[in-house]
Order: sequence, then C-alpha cells, then structure tokens
Amino acid sequence: MAAAKSAAKSGAKAAEKVKGVGARIKKGDRVIVTTGRDKGKKGEVMKLFLKEERALVSGVNVVKRHQRQTQKLQGGIVNKESPVHLSNLAHVDPKTGGATRIGFKLLADGRKVRFAKKSGEVIDV
Repeated sequence: MAAAKSAAKSGAKAAEKVKGVGARIKKGDRVIVTTGRDKGKKGEVMKLFLKEERALVSGVNVVKRHQRQTQKLQGGIVNKESPVHLSNLAHVDPKTGGATRIGFKLLADGRKVRFAKKSGEVIDV
C-alpha cells in the first residue's frame, strides 16, 4: 500500500491492467461485429489497442479521411478503418460461421487453449 502511494506521489505511472480483454481477442482472429452501423460484417483483427479497449478490424468501420499531399503520398479522400470497441465484437465460430463466446480449457499435453462455446471447436492451433 505504501509503495503504491509513493509511486503515485513521484508521478510514476503504474502499469494498468485491462481485465479479461487481451486474452479473448488476439491479433489475427476472425471476428464479427455485433452492434452498430457495420452489424454482421466479418473481418480479421489487424491491431489491438488494449488501453482504449479497441481493435482495428479489416473492412469494418471504414471512414473517409482527407489526406494532404506529400512527396510520397497523393492527396485526396482516402478510405481507412477506424478502431471498434471490443464490446461490439464477437469471435466467429469455426464450424457455423456465427458469433460465439470464448472459453478456456487445458488439453492433455498441458496447453491452455481457447475454444468456441457454441461448437466446442478449438480456436488456438
């Protein structure tokens, strides 16, 4: 307790831990959007922003941005993906293709893997 107070007084940032989000959705996972403008769209997670609890998903939440012309890039209106909140994403079930929740189980060889709760299919290979 005293160590935490002294760290706060000195201005040092303590490592913030995000509860249960990092392990459920990982980079490269196939996800489906559950709510919002892009409801039902499927894509692959390209990048995670754990502190903001958001993920960048390919082909989802595409917005138009005005790009200034530089020596390398041509100017104009560019389409790019914006991050989506993790609460609006669900894993795609490998068997059915629908949304599913994620569970964890230990295999016989001692590995901890994620599995789809709808079909029981293992997600981690």
